Amino acid sequence: MNGAMKNASMSKLSKAGISGALLCVGIALSPSIAAAPSVVPDFFSNDVSWEAVSSEFMPPLSGPGPVASDKAHPYISNQAARETGRPASFRVADLSNPILKPWVVDALRKTNEPGVPSFLLDPGQLFFIQTPKEVWLIAHDDHRVRRVYMNRQHSARLTPSWYGESVGRYEGNTLVVDTIGLNDKTFVDYYRTPHTTQLHVVERFHLIDGGKMLEVDVTIDDPGAFTARWSAVQRFRPVHDGPLPEKACAENNQNYFNYDVEPIPQATKANF
Repeated sequence: MNGAMKNASMSKLSKAGISGALLCVGIALSPSIAAAPSVVPDFFSNDVSWEAVSSEFMPPLSGPGPVASDKAHPYISNQAARETGRPASFRVADLSNPILKPWVVDALRKTNEPGVPSFLLDPGQLFFIQTPKEVWLIAHDDHRVRRVYMNRQHSARLTPSWYGESVGRYEGNTLVVDTIGLNDKTFVDYYRTPHTTQLHVVERFHLIDGGKMLEVDVTIDDPGAFTARWSAVQRFRPVHDGPLPEKACAENNQNYFNYDVEPIPQATKANF
């Protein structure tokens, strides 16, 4: 789509009153949306988007946790290298994590051996659109969209897809998103930890620190890849920089350093 067509499309969305909604990948009701119970958390007030505080999951307070750096080879980001004067390093996964099944350990060992630089795409800022029937989570880069269907059951039959099927509900001040039906072409973290189509993800979005931080508690269950259900935490800081801008940077992301990093999803037919 050329620039003129894009501008025309964005203009139509704006006239339809949708442009404001497209400002967030998360969950929040803008003032223009139909009234909902006051307990529902508003993740989109004042044109807010959310930026991850880290590119890795944080461990839960207790119980099995995510893959982390090998203690003998700690990961040092480019930013940390600039701040400390230490040389930047690649991510090397800790293969002793007890959640990993043998085939996952083997896959990670192959990744560890050549060393994987921090070239995986940063998802950038998250924008939320909240309506009574759907919540949209929109990633700033390339405007990737996840649709969460509210207050319904999962479909009886699902064909595995990149984002699977997400159904959601509010539990007090928390948005709970339950996702199944994912294909096995993606990874669960920046260590490139693989998974199977049995992957079941539950995310619990809630505001903390008086709304100054968005926290997501994640539970991962995949009996084909992990020996136990495990949990992780991610946090996002608010960014007040206006509406979601147009941005596309998918080109040339498939083959950094002759390594197939993140295959770009290919649609077999138009969805519009």
